[in-house]
Amino acid sequence: MNRVFRVAVALIGLAAPMLAAGCGKHETAQATAAPAPAMKPAPPTPIDTKKAEVGGSTWDPEWDKIVELALPPAMLSGQVPHDVRRFCPRFYTMAEDDKRAFWTYFFQALAGAEAGLEPTVQAKHTQPEMEVKDEVTGRAGRTSGLLQLTYEDQKRYGCDFDWDTDKKLPVKDPARTILQPKNNLECGVKILDHQLIEKHKPLLSASGYWSTLRPGTMSYRVFAKQMTNVPAACRVGAEKNVQGTR
Repeated sequence: MNRVFRVAVALIGLAAPMLAAGCGKHETAQATAAPAPAMKPAPPTPIDTKKAEVGGSTWDPEWDKIVELALPPAMLSGQVPHDVRRFCPRFYTMAEDDKRAFWTYFFQALAGAEAGLEPTVQAKHTQPEMEVKDEVTGRAGRTSGLLQLTYEDQKRYGCDFDWDTDKKLPVKDPARTILQPKNNLECGVKILDHQLIEKHKPLLSASGYWSTLRPGTMSYRVFAKQMTNVPAACRVGAEKNVQGTR
């Protein structure tokens, strides 16, 4: 056996265990990858149904996925305040995928009440409680996007908004970070999680972030009308109906 041949054999012998080890790592990574959460589509809100009939801007099914993937485990647990049962009586006994569908419907209703499901809506508020200076932009009373948020939310909740970039773009440019549905909806989930889980406040509160979630206000009545078609699993008697179909 000549020297060149012996070297080639030695190299092949060294490479084999290395390749085997590499394959093992790949298989381990595949085995330990977290599975995607089970998802169910949320039903349409009244405004979404109406807009579909007249050809207006509707809720994009892709936004369901954004909300569901952004939900932290605590918002699917018993830590959620009890007033959630006002809209979803069976929340605590539902399966996790049904809870995700409820929250997706909730944010669709919130976006309907806040922005009419229009991602690029900008609003200038004149109410005294809204005339608060945004520490990021230096402006007061301005909210943006599906959930009508502010650039200051980036500092408070770690939202993915960039005022330095956005101020160079037209006001309603969909490329603005605050107007992009993914950024806006993910921020909304963070805000609600902060209110419900970290601050232990009820879902409906006079001191809540959104005026649409403050009972007794006109904007709350607008929101409540959008919460009339919650997922069937939320309703009392839903479990009996499901069992009856088995």
